[in-house]
Amino acid sequence: MTETLDYLLVEDAPPAAIITLNRPHQLNPLSTGLMRELTRELERQAARPDVRAIVLKGAGRAFSAGHDLKEMMDRSLDEERDIFAVCNKLMATVQSIPVPVIAAPHGIATAAGCQLVATCDLAMASDDCRFATSGVRYGLFCSTPGVAVARNVGRKHAMEMLLTGRFVDATTAERWGLINRAVPRAELDSEVMALVNELAQLSPYALKLGKEGFYRQVEEKQSDAYALMAEAISCNAVAPDGQEGIAAFVEKRAPVWKHDS
Repeated sequence: MTETLDYLLVEDAPPAAIITLNRPHQLNPLSTGLMRELTRELERQAARPDVRAIVLKGAGRAFSAGHDLKEMMDRSLDEERDIFAVCNKLMATVQSIPVPVIAAPHGIATAAGCQLVATCDLAMASDDCRFATSGVRYGLFCSTPGVAVARNVGRKHAMEMLLTGRFVDATTAERWGLINRAVPRAELDSEVMALVNELAQLSPYALKLGKEGFYRQVEEKQSDAYALMAEAISCNAVAPDGQEGIAAFVEKRAPVWKHDS
């Protein structure tokens, strides 16, 4: 079943929810309306116990060309700040919800569209996809996309993207770490669903705890990160799914997850 919202298509594809940005004639720009709707939908889908992963796609020829620049014309400073506050909330939501979010871009993912790909927990792209933080070519340095890009690729590669605005092909994006893997366009959906099904076999509690912990520790200095993660894995070990996983390993059987640890 597919539900049509104002800016999105939402498909039930157990164990996944597939959310498609649905302004194809404009290359799916991230307007404030779309970003607010996507934020709400991510939270709604993540709260469903049967949703084990969320996939983000784009309708038409592209994933997303970034912010809706028409929306940014003739605005006051406070109005511009409001636009980026909405964007910041969306990006934070992608990483704060308890289920993995997988970007599946094709065509192009530029500026804030590239930021969204970089923000997702995992990204699998069609091998014809191209990525850019191209705002600098229009006098608008991709400052906020740079936050996500610089946390995925090396500093020199991030600066190359940000300073030149040049497109990077999918093979390069994979090599640099912007995406996990590039696959033929015809195989993108099946490869993404194979990944979803693999994740669905794992403990929801462990994935939730692990995702939360990863984003907490990754910016900490090493000693603080170890302290945070030692507490996290200790809590994981005593939880029902942790004990079930340990017992299953020792007893050489498949685990039966509680799903409500």
